[in-house]
Amino acid sequence: MRFENRNVMMILPVAPPRATMAISLQSDEEVLRNLREKLRKTDEELIRFGKEVRRLAENPFQRQLEEARAEWKRRRKHLCSTIPN
Repeated sequence: MRFENRNVMMILPVAPPRATMAISLQSDEEVLRNLREKLRKTDEELIRFGKEVRRLAENPFQRQLEEARAEWKRRRKHLCSTIPN
């Protein structure tokens, strides 16, 4: 089987013309003021917001780490109990 060299053009995603990216740095007071504005909600909205923030703050690997540690302890306990003195 023989392959020939062919010119292939790949299309890569690029930003549209005149696209800009804005980066703004806010002071701590501005961040706190914006957070306080977000927290002025009804009880249901505030509970939903809290649950979303809690979900974002969780370590996604924490449960896997705990399971791996528990399995390791189970195996070590089993190994230690089967080793003759």
